[in-house]
Amino acid sequence: MMTDDEGSPERASDGRRELTAELAVPEMDCPSCAKKVDKSLTRVDGVVDATLQPTTGRVEVVYDPGRTGEADVVAAIENAGYEVVDGGDADDSEASGGVDVAPPSEVWTSSRAIKTWIGAVLLTLGLAFEFVFAWNPVVATVLEQPLTLADTLFLGAIVAAGVPVVRSGYYSAKNLSLDIDLLMGFAIVAAAAIGYFVEAATLAVLFSIAELLEDYAMDRARDSLRELMELSPDEATVRRDGAEVTVPADDVAGGETVIARPGEKIPLDGTVIEGESAVDESPITGESVPVDKTVGEEVYAGSINAEGYLEVEVTSTAGDSTLARIIEMVQGAQQKQTEKEQFVDRFAGYYTPVVVVLAILTAVLPPLLIADPFSVSVGGYAVTFTGDWGTWFVRGLTLLVIACPCAFVISTPVSVVSGITSAAKNGVLVKGGNHLEAMGDIDAVALDKTGTLTRGELAVTDVVSLGSITENEVLGHAAALERRSEHPIAAAIRDHADDVGVDSDALDDLADFESLTGKGVRADLNGTTHYAGKPALFEDLGFDLSHAHVKTDGGATAASTSETRPPEHCEREDCTDLRDETISRLQNEGKTVILVGTEDELLGIVAIADEVRPDARRAVERLHELGVENVVMLTGDNEGTARAIAEQVGVDDYRAGLLPDEKVDAVENLQAEYGEVAMVGDGINDAPALATAEVGIAMGAAGTDTALETADIALMGDDIGKLPYLYSLSHAANGVIRQNIWTSLGVKALLALGVPLGLVSVAVAVVVGDMGMSLGVTGNAMRLSRIAPDR
Repeated sequence: MMTDDEGSPERASDGRRELTAELAVPEMDCPSCAKKVDKSLTRVDGVVDATLQPTTGRVEVVYDPGRTGEADVVAAIENAGYEVVDGGDADDSEASGGVDVAPPSEVWTSSRAIKTWIGAVLLTLGLAFEFVFAWNPVVATVLEQPLTLADTLFLGAIVAAGVPVVRSGYYSAKNLSLDIDLLMGFAIVAAAAIGYFVEAATLAVLFSIAELLEDYAMDRARDSLRELMELSPDEATVRRDGAEVTVPADDVAGGETVIARPGEKIPLDGTVIEGESAVDESPITGESVPVDKTVGEEVYAGSINAEGYLEVEVTSTAGDSTLARIIEMVQGAQQKQTEKEQFVDRFAGYYTPVVVVLAILTAVLPPLLIADPFSVSVGGYAVTFTGDWGTWFVRGLTLLVIACPCAFVISTPVSVVSGITSAAKNGVLVKGGNHLEAMGDIDAVALDKTGTLTRGELAVTDVVSLGSITENEVLGHAAALERRSEHPIAAAIRDHADDVGVDSDALDDLADFESLTGKGVRADLNGTTHYAGKPALFEDLGFDLSHAHVKTDGGATAASTSETRPPEHCEREDCTDLRDETISRLQNEGKTVILVGTEDELLGIVAIADEVRPDARRAVERLHELGVENVVMLTGDNEGTARAIAEQVGVDDYRAGLLPDEKVDAVENLQAEYGEVAMVGDGINDAPALATAEVGIAMGAAGTDTALETADIALMGDDIGKLPYLYSLSHAANGVIRQNIWTSLGVKALLALGVPLGLVSVAVAVVVGDMGMSLGVTGNAMRLSRIAPDR
């Protein structure tokens, strides 16, 4: 996407200049509404593409400005019967602003609501004069038919509440859209035309109330999206020319310095260049505990500076921030339909025409076929069938009401929106309803080890002295030897020495440094050649680690070379089996063992490991509790380390020594053995495996473009504990979708069966079948927002 000189959204295609209009259409709140708008837009010459999102009330139209303008696009939407609340001509000097979600609606005070309340009052008075009061005089005669006071009130209710319905029905007919507006508009006009004023007024008022309630329910569903968008700050305090100025966040460029004081939101992604503070990153990562930030560390737009003063160098503009990408992907996720959603759309395409035909047959055939009244017993009740045209016409109208698939059609989208936005607010980015659905049906979870079950950062876990020096001195020798090495193990040893206050610089006479590839390092320390490396390095130097001679010197011990080694069957107290005891024990714990010594003497052992995340074991346990029976670890590490980590975290199985392409084979094997698999990795090295699995989940994706693009789902923080929450949410979402679909279908079916028997009135059909079910499925979907991660 580009912008022209005036700032209007612009893109190029086949050498042509195209503009994009992003408009808010709050009343477009169901798939059938969107189809009507789409049909109207297709008639506009110059419209290249249209994206309609009824769950957000958002329309994005790409058009050729040489053939049409934004005013024509707005007119086409309004010709479909829907008001555009944000828009303007793209040819104006002012660029049309982008719309992310329709603004909140004043549902209960809108003009539609006022007309409905007037209609409701008139209907109530009419019913009172018709059935309660003894006085209902004739007030007029039309076409030789008397009109009573009650009839006049009913007609007033039809005009007040029914005209907006009939108007919408007119637009539906104009756009050849067989939807609820057309059906209800026709039913109201037909009933009024043949003198069924009570039925017409009841239908107009109750359907209008149902529409208002549905608007309110959808507006509530959109609230979660609005809350997500409101996390993005509108303004930023920027240092320019030595002064602090407040400007719109969109106007801040990369490289500028923004200032965040205590309690303020950080306006843009960036790097701290001055100050330190605890920052609440829960809007981005879902982590409830504030994270300490100092100079050089990243911060994200939308996070909250809790206590200190921070100056941040901007690294991403407002449109490219991590939060902006999250919002964009959450909105895009709604366009990726689940399998159930696709089924619902296909089914609704057949359901409505079939029921409309049944409604026509119900109104016409019984009067033609029933010559004499007869009764049948239904559940102990006597039901009488007559050939009365009026009775069967009303029953046909009732079936038209039931023909509306509204509750059925919105049952899945509102559930998907609720689930995806709830996940986003808890630090889990689901990039499509199809992925949310797939996650809830997985049979196995494959977990990468490094960076997923472990922190992905090596750290010293053990220091063992074997000679006449202390443990800190062993660490100091190791750190001095590793001073010039770039290996991650060397960095871990140096960092640990710094953390515990060991000064490796005291051994400053370092000479003849040499890296021994695959084994370790060698250097002269204060004139003596020292080594640090794998046990195999010291075995090459002549040490027999299974029969090491340990000598005492003032209470300390040292292991010597073979020149002072005892016989094969060592019976002396100063002989020890380092290889099968100490070294083996450390390796079985998943640690890498580094020996430190000279050519003649072993001084000590340093053990390094990639630390297991503290919540990894609980995450695996929780997955088991939730019903995931197969949790498997995949790693490139050796068998011993893999086995040790697997035992620590409690996975059901592990596969060790895997290269990236071999992880793909491992995922395919799991799919063949168990079924659908979710793969959790870092989103970069594990990209092939993530793509192979039914669901690819990236860890720690905040600020990482590759992870955000690669995976189907991204855990924004480095928190494996969010994985059980994700499965629980997805599993619950699938349950809610199934409940909504089958409940709405079941209720419609029962009502449809009751109509020919005279057991279901127009009022019951509207209140239960339309209004009740729409509210029911929406309320049921909102339950997903209450699912929260374990704390």
